[in-house]
Amino acid sequence: MPSNGQTNWIEVDLEAIRQNVRRLLQITGVQVMAVVKANAYGHGLVEASRAAVEGGATWLGVARIDEALTLVQAGIPATPVVLGYTEPERACEAANQGVRLAVYDRMVAEAYAAAAKNAGSPLYVHAKFDTGMGRLGHSPKEGVEFIHWLKGLPHVQVEGVFTHFAEADEPQKPTTLKQLAVFDELLQGLNAAGLRPPLVHAANSAATILFPQARYNLVRPGIAVYGLQPSPTAPLPSGFRPALCWKARLASVKMFPPGHGLSYNYQYFTTREERIGVVTVGYADGFRRVAGNRVLVRGKRVPVVGAVCMDQCLVQLDEVQDARIGDEVILIGREGEEMINAEEIARHWGTIGYEVVCGLGARVPRVYR
Repeated sequence: MPSNGQTNWIEVDLEAIRQNVRRLLQITGVQVMAVVKANAYGHGLVEASRAAVEGGATWLGVARIDEALTLVQAGIPATPVVLGYTEPERACEAANQGVRLAVYDRMVAEAYAAAAKNAGSPLYVHAKFDTGMGRLGHSPKEGVEFIHWLKGLPHVQVEGVFTHFAEADEPQKPTTLKQLAVFDELLQGLNAAGLRPPLVHAANSAATILFPQARYNLVRPGIAVYGLQPSPTAPLPSGFRPALCWKARLASVKMFPPGHGLSYNYQYFTTREERIGVVTVGYADGFRRVAGNRVLVRGKRVPVVGAVCMDQCLVQLDEVQDARIGDEVILIGREGEEMINAEEIARHWGTIGYEVVCGLGARVPRVYR
């Protein structure tokens, strides 16, 4: 079997990312800010961002300024927006590099303005409002006054206003509509005062799909860019496909007699003569130490047995008698008629698909195609 020289690796389909962004543009008819924080949800910051821009994204959302600067240095032709907190002393650097910063607090905004006075360009900011998430954001009740005050700061240009939804992936709940009402009231006040900035954004992936009224003139999808559904109650429409496949290899195949303990602390004993394979992936790579994991070997689902180790795990191969050392093992992805996706793993691990892909280890090589 051909080898790429890796023991476990992630294959990223860049055309899938391009197509997913094109689909988002088609659905919404507005600008797209592809959220690429956390190493582009495990897909690789620079490569995934470039693909998203090739698909039509004109903005890139990140959590930290270092992510934004990496994109600038890589020459990605889209504008990065830091959606979280930035240390004020880095505002000058942000202004000089064309990086947009979120602002939601007067003290921080004043510090940004003071730092930006030494920049060769104004600092562009997006004002964030807390309409119900309970995290970062200025109070919408004083929103008009806040924007008026921001516009008076030297060296600062207010380019956008935004908010974030708490439960957009649960459309049966009233929370999103309540948050929209609060945000729309703020926008009406800004319109009346002649203070509305050019850009208005609120919609994450779920809201982008499920709440057309939340699209404004810019949407901010993350997980959908990578072809993964926001939640079981917020499935993606047709035309999206997952961009990520995670693979490893069989390093050993051996027979064990009945009653033989396997892996640390002997959490599994063979009940008969069993064929056991060693797979080159472990919890240090992001494959959780959870009982009952499944993987694909030669297109068949096989159980992981015993404790998952740091770098390896064991699988029961009685149903795959032709399995051999060097065979590919699919952890996330499709082989033949079988598929294991991030959502399935998330259900088994008691988490969300976001955490599954964001938790894939930095030491796992990304291979792009």
